[in-house]
Amino acid sequence: MNKKNLQKGSKSILVLTELFLPTKGGTAVWFDKVYRLLGGKAIHIVTANVSGADAHDKYHENTIHRIDLSRFAWLKPESLVMYLKLLWASIRLGLKYRFQIVHAGRVLPEGLVGFFAARVFKIPLVIYAHGEEITTWRQPVKLSVMKYVYRQADGVIANSEFTKQELLKIGVTESRIINLSPGVDVQHFKPGLVTEDLKKKIGVGDNNKLLLSVGRLSRRKGFDHTIKALSCLRKKGLDVHYAIVGIGKDKPYLEQLAQDNGVVKQVHFLGHVSEEDLPRWYNAADLFVMPNREINGDTEGFGMVFLEANACGKPVIAGIAGGTGGAVLDGKTGFRIDGTRVDELTDHICKLLTDQTLARELGQNGLNRVQNSFSWQSIAAKTAKINCAIVKDRK
Repeated sequence: MNKKNLQKGSKSILVLTELFLPTKGGTAVWFDKVYRLLGGKAIHIVTANVSGADAHDKYHENTIHRIDLSRFAWLKPESLVMYLKLLWASIRLGLKYRFQIVHAGRVLPEGLVGFFAARVFKIPLVIYAHGEEITTWRQPVKLSVMKYVYRQADGVIANSEFTKQELLKIGVTESRIINLSPGVDVQHFKPGLVTEDLKKKIGVGDNNKLLLSVGRLSRRKGFDHTIKALSCLRKKGLDVHYAIVGIGKDKPYLEQLAQDNGVVKQVHFLGHVSEEDLPRWYNAADLFVMPNREINGDTEGFGMVFLEANACGKPVIAGIAGGTGGAVLDGKTGFRIDGTRVDELTDHICKLLTDQTLARELGQNGLNRVQNSFSWQSIAAKTAKINCAIVKDRK
């Protein structure tokens, strides 16, 4: 389905999401890409006012409404003002425009606000579910509200089979759950990009191997175990460097870990990189590694970064925790391993760095899969079909 047909078949949508570009993160990218492709000013997106928003929104295909969504620690709940602002914006816009459906980026706060707006204007509600909100939230009241809102939605988009199973556990009707994973910009993330300058910048030569991770620096991502594996790989005679794209509270811990394991010169913290350079870093790497694990219920709901790496023709290693099975086909596009075991991680890294035939095969399989099933064009087309089906069912 081309962009013109997508826009022709799209509905008048009210989208409520705190996470939207230029805010960093996979969810923000997902929503920006899909609603751009669905296109048209009849799609109204209510989102947070963040730095860089004016430049981002200036020529956007959709109508963007920016509001201050700050939280206040002295309030109980601290997000009360956010709820009220989202609700006021929803009612105000709903009275002015004839929306056919409400989309909520998360169950709370957006889903609860979307529930009230949908009831006021007698239109259906779709909520995106990402997985970690179900497995990590522990407050009894918050859990009860979350379960209620999910159950009231006309459709719940689960980003993976793992997330679908979590939704079933809390009583969401299976017929209302729609499996839809995020995608990749296959025109942006692709093989064959120039990388020599990037490697030179961090001192990676022709005889070195380069591992890459991309993500928020948090414990569950497994960057710490990759650093430990780096030390083990050196003992096996492999000259391996490790580049990490992202920021987060774990940086001091990871820096100390590199020091303790004698690999300071091999570990490179890149912080944020530009949108133009990110696919080049994927191309520069021999292997993408993110051996995620579950920590206190916090887990990986899907893992867009694995698809981005595959889109650049690279094999990947993921943890078995959470919903990574939707992003990585074990033994076909990469490997899923026990992210709690450094020895297992080391063995699989060693296997892919020393068997170039296997690495190329997995990378090519991943590239083919992403191009065939995970382009943003295909995800947008599926979203348009979901809208049409839900709106039709409510008539």
